[in-house]
Amino acid sequence: MLDGVLEAKERGEVKTSMSMAEIQVEVDAETEDNPTKVLICVNQSSIKGYPHPSLSSVDAFEWILKNLVKKSCRHLFKLCFLHVEVPDEDGFDDMDSIYASPDDFKNLKNREKIRGLHLLEFFIRRCHEIGVPCEGWIRKGDPKEQICHEVKKIHPDILIVGSRGLGPVQRIFVGTVSEYISKHADCPVLVIKRKVEDTPEDPVDD
Repeated sequence: MLDGVLEAKERGEVKTSMSMAEIQVEVDAETEDNPTKVLICVNQSSIKGYPHPSLSSVDAFEWILKNLVKKSCRHLFKLCFLHVEVPDEDGFDDMDSIYASPDDFKNLKNREKIRGLHLLEFFIRRCHEIGVPCEGWIRKGDPKEQICHEVKKIHPDILIVGSRGLGPVQRIFVGTVSEYISKHADCPVLVIKRKVEDTPEDPVDD
């Protein structure tokens, strides 16, 4: 609507008493009501485990704060954090406990949820500290499928994921979530490579 008024004003077709500052305020208000939605996929560290985030997740988050969500326009974005928990194939957690009843498995599920919440807390707390609107949630299953499902569900403006930056041979044996969703997600995808200085001795670790 405002674009049309500005174009018409430039052509001399209409007159308006609104100043450019007033028009900018209206534009900002409209944007605040419909902020740019950024979906960020985060996972736990393969080195330290829960609740520590992976190196690639942290690097992607820091890149967003530095290059995308500038200090002067943080209110125009909404960061959505998605963590996908991968169930153990046998249902046991490192065989460190004895499971003898359905309640044992219920406790296991609750414990996994709590661990995932603590992981999300790292990012949510940081956003609140610097005044960036945000939310986060947990899904369970295959990360590739769950991420693509969430994209169809919430319709983000962009999906951002971290990447370990593995070479072609390593990708053959390990596979990468970022490579899959870059091809199948129904939205623009930005892959942020892990910083070279953050690369562990074994680059597959994260």
